Formats: sequence, structure tokens, C-alpha cells
Amino acid sequence: MLLSLTDIHLTLPASTGDVSILRGVSFTLPAAKSVAIVGPSGSGKTSLLMICAGLLKPQAGQILFEGQDITHFGEDKLAALRRDTMGIVFQNFHLIPTMTAIENVAIPLELARIPDATARAEQALKDVGLSHRLDHYPSQLSGGEQQRVAIARALSMKPKLILADEPTGNLDQTTGKTIMDLLFDRVRAHGSTLALITHDPTLAAACDLQIHIQDGKVMAI
Repeated sequence: MLLSLTDIHLTLPASTGDVSILRGVSFTLPAAKSVAIVGPSGSGKTSLLMICAGLLKPQAGQILFEGQDITHFGEDKLAALRRDTMGIVFQNFHLIPTMTAIENVAIPLELARIPDATARAEQALKDVGLSHRLDHYPSQLSGGEQQRVAIARALSMKPKLILADEPTGNLDQTTGKTIMDLLFDRVRAHGSTLALITHDPTLAAACDLQIHIQDGKVMAI
């Protein structure tokens, strides 16, 4: 077991009052498996992924990462945990526009003070088929290429857990399939766990497990 959530509750403020987002969610993410998180829009999927990443804190419940209780970690310890053990792939890429592809990928390596950060970043980009785009800026790359850079960045530290929020949502169907084939391949190569939010039933079926979320609750696993 890599990550375990037990009886997670999350309430967030809104203009009309507090909204209950997650209501007693419990599940585990096994090591070296791919897990699809599925459910209708507004069911709490992205909030759940944010909690897994330590970017949101629940009001109640317990979070264990490799058996260690991280529920009450402070921001510095959570940031270090994300840096050393997690990679995050967003729908909107979240690349820094003023940095080249290799500079974007090197960021987490440099923050971790990896001595060969640039060489590692170059290899990560080669692994996703972008050896010819190292010095290009995001604006010079297609959507599919930008997502490849984001995947290379997420995998550059060889993380134990990859969290992906609709990583093909802004791509056409053909490019999206290519990106997901690449992501599955790279995750297997690193032996990482992949937790993936998707609305695509074909993509969900390609994962080892599915977690169905509705109205802030786990309905089926």
C-alpha cells in the first residue's frame, strides 16, 4: 500500500455558505498500479487528488503515505514530500512560459539539489520523444508537446506516485491517446503508482483499478 485515505471529510467555503465536497471517503492506492478516479463533474474528484498531493487539508480523516501519518504535516514537510515522492500532471500543463522545455523539467531536480539536474532533465525529455525541443519555449510547442514536457517534469524525480488531473482534456483524441500511451509506458518503466482523473471510459478501463466518486462519496472500487 502506497497511499491510504480513511474517512476523509472536506468542506470548502462558497458564496452561498460552506459546501461539503468529500464525505467520508476511504480508499487505498497500491504500489506500482494505475488507478482511475471517475465520476460526474462536481463529484469531488479534483479535490480528492489535491488532498492526495497535500495541496488541500481535510477537516477530518487520516492520510497515510507508506504507512506514515502525514495528516497533520506542516506546509514545509508536505512540500518536501511532494518534491521527493510525487509528480503532478495537470490538464493545463502549468509550464513556466519564460523557461525552455529543459529548464521547466529541471526545476524540481534543482530544488532537490540534484547535481546533474540538467543532464537528468535532458534524459527525461528524450524519454518522451522531445530531444529536438530542449531549448524551445512553451509558446513554440504544440499542446501535445507541452503535455510531454509536463510528463517529463513530473517523472524527472522518479516519483513513487503520479497524480494526473484530466491530462488529455485539452488535447484532440489522437494526441490524447498518444500522450496516455506514453504516460502509462513511463509510469511502468519507473514502477510508479498512477492516480488518474478521467471522464474517458476507455482510458479508465485501461487502468488496473477504478474508484467511482459521486456526491463526495466512494460509490464503488
